[in-house]
Amino acid sequence: MSSTPERAMPAPLSASLHAGFIADAPAPAAPARPASEPVLPAPLAPEAPLPHRKTIRSWLIPLCQRSTLRAVALLLLDYALLAAAIAGAVSAEPLWAMLLCGMAAGFIIGRLFIIGHDGCHQSLTAHRGLNRWIGRIAFLPSLTPYSLWDMGHNVVHHGFTNLKGVDFVWAPLTQDEYQKLSPARRFMERLYRSGWAPGLYYMIEIWWNKMFFPDRKATTHRPIFTKDCLLVSGFALLWIGGLVATALATEQSVLRLLLAGFVVPIMFWFAMIGFVVYVHHTHVKVSWHDDRAAWSKAQPFVSTTVHLTFPLQIGALMHHIMEHTAHHVDMSIPLYKLKEAQKLLEQMLPGRIVIQRFSWKWYFQTARACKLYDFTRQCWTDFRGRATSEIRRPTAANA
Repeated sequence: MSSTPERAMPAPLSASLHAGFIADAPAPAAPARPASEPVLPAPLAPEAPLPHRKTIRSWLIPLCQRSTLRAVALLLLDYALLAAAIAGAVSAEPLWAMLLCGMAAGFIIGRLFIIGHDGCHQSLTAHRGLNRWIGRIAFLPSLTPYSLWDMGHNVVHHGFTNLKGVDFVWAPLTQDEYQKLSPARRFMERLYRSGWAPGLYYMIEIWWNKMFFPDRKATTHRPIFTKDCLLVSGFALLWIGGLVATALATEQSVLRLLLAGFVVPIMFWFAMIGFVVYVHHTHVKVSWHDDRAAWSKAQPFVSTTVHLTFPLQIGALMHHIMEHTAHHVDMSIPLYKLKEAQKLLEQMLPGRIVIQRFSWKWYFQTARACKLYDFTRQCWTDFRGRATSEIRRPTAANA
C-alpha cells in the first residue's frame, strides 16, 4: 500500500463519505485533523492485494465509539415493544390478530437478540461487565444461553468463518459426505437446504444440539454453561406460567394463549435467525475452505460475508445486522454504526464485497444452487455433484 496516494480524512466522517474519496479531485484545505483520526488511502484498485485486517480496521476507528446511554435505551425500547406485542397476543379477540401480534413479538425477540449479540461482542458500552449483563438480559426472550453463544459464535464462527471442520454454522457437506448419510439424515439435509426450513435447521442443529444443555462430550464443559442454560429455562417457565395464569384469570383457552403468546413468537424467532445466518454466509460468490492455509490467504473476514440490502428501511428495523461485512471486519463496531462502516468499506474496497439486493427469487435460486460444496473445484453443487457456481479451481478432468 506504500505506492497508494494518501490524504487525511476530513473532520466529519460523513463529509468524507459524501466526497467518495476521489484522490485526483482538487480539494480545499481541510481543517486540522485530530490525532486520533486515521489517514485514509484512496480506494483500493481491483487488482491490488487486500491490506492486512489491522489496516482495514484502522479505517473504522472513528466508528467504534460506544454509548452506554444509547445501549440501555435500545434495550428498554425493545423490551417495551415486546411487552406490548405479547399483551396484544393475549388480549386481541380474533385469532388472526393474536397470531399477528405473536409474530410481531417474534420479530422483536430478534431485535433484542441483536442487542445481546452486540453485548456478547463487547461493542455496546465501554464496560465489559455491563455488556455481559445487557447481553444476558437481551438474550432471555430468545432462550439463548449467553456463554454458549459466546463460545460458538465469537470464538468458533468469527474466529474461523467458513472453514470446514471448525465453523459449524450452515457448513455444507461434500457429495461424498452426503452419500454416506442415512436416508433419514439425507431427507433432513434436503429439507434444511430447501429454502423453506432455515428455522428448523437453527432450532435443531444449533440451539438444541449445541446450546441448550449440550452433551458434555460435545463441548468443553464449564459451570457457567449450565448456569446460563438454567437462567433461560427459568425465564421460559416464568413466561409460560404467566400466560397460563393470564388465561385462567381471564377465562380464556390456555392452549390458545400459549400458541399466540409463546409458540408463535419462538417459532418466528427461530425462522428469523435461521434465515439471517443462512443469507449472511451462503451465496454462489461465497467460498468455503477445507484447508486452513488457503482459508487464511483468502482473507475470510471480507470474502465469506454477504451484505444483503432491503427496501423500505427493513435493514434498520433489524438493527443493521445485515451490514455484515463491517461486523466481521471489526466486531467492536456498535450496531448503530454498522451502516456507516459498511458504506466506508464498500467505497474503500470496490468490487471486493458481495452485495446482494434481497428478493425471494434470489433467495430460492440460492437455495437451489447451494446444496453441497466441492472443495476440490471450489464451487457449490447440487445433490448430484453438478457445479452450480463458478469453478474456481479447475481439476485435470475439466480444465
